Amino acid sequence: MDNSGKEKEALTLMAEADKKMKSSRGFGTLFGGSSRKYEEACDIYVRAANMFKMAKNWSGKIWLELNSGHLELQWVWAAGNAFSQAAHLHLQMDNKLDGAINFLDAGNAFKKADPQEAVNCLNQAIEIYTDMGRFTIAAKHHISIAEIYESELLDVDKAICHYEQAADYYKGEESKSAANKCLLKVATYTAQLEQYQKAIDIYEQIGTYAMDSVLLKYGAKDHFFKAALCHFCVDMLNARLSVQRYEDMFPAFSDARECKLVKKLLDAYEEQDVDAFTDAVKDFDSISRLDQWNTTMLLRIKKQIQDDESDLR
Repeated sequence: MDNSGKEKEALTLMAEADKKMKSSRGFGTLFGGSSRKYEEACDIYVRAANMFKMAKNWSGKIWLELNSGHLELQWVWAAGNAFSQAAHLHLQMDNKLDGAINFLDAGNAFKKADPQEAVNCLNQAIEIYTDMGRFTIAAKHHISIAEIYESELLDVDKAICHYEQAADYYKGEESKSAANKCLLKVATYTAQLEQYQKAIDIYEQIGTYAMDSVLLKYGAKDHFFKAALCHFCVDMLNARLSVQRYEDMFPAFSDARECKLVKKLLDAYEEQDVDAFTDAVKDFDSISRLDQWNTTMLLRIKKQIQDDESDLR
């Protein structure tokens, strides 16, 4: 499908919207026509943005163009920029909700080509929603930003910040389950960054919450298992004491394969037996597949045994 026609149509609409904006200044304001012109310009910007979307042109570009023997910089509009223009106009007219919606549209368009600009637009939408007291919606978009930092901008620290902010907003709105999902993301990343105590606090908090719920009780063992592995990465004795504490708090944990695995690993660690440690992990993995996070933590613990063996030689 030829998209050039859609793009040309979008550019024509952008020029029409710009013309409306220019004509709204001056005498239009004196006769009350400015607001109507702004509304018309907003509608045209959105139409242009949708045309750009159909043409799969997501983010504006700067081109070098030869004009009368001179190279000139030419800005070419695209979907994200057109939505952003509409959003700013809505704010000028104090249409906050419409402005937020257009910032979200702009953010979704920019995701395809300019992740940092997508974050900027989503942050502007969040600012509007929090100002309006719509914290659940704001939390949802903090998660969107966190996901961009995870997969596109590769900044784990900023992803953690946005997951934490989303969790805070969900907690404030009594959305405990949604808050816990965000906190589990925080725990996953903080443990990978070796911020073990922070991860432990989260896993223990969510494990305790889960064990008291009929629906979530089965998942409590996974949270306590992860907390125990974090303890293990720091100190073997604390890991053993934490497992005893989890068994006292949640007796069903004693019968879980995860609990039995940690105990075998603790014994292997105490004996400085790398082979026993490896065999215990293999036996567990043959029945219940270990995910990447668990594998990473277990490799860190195994390395401690190997390092201790080297020190003894």
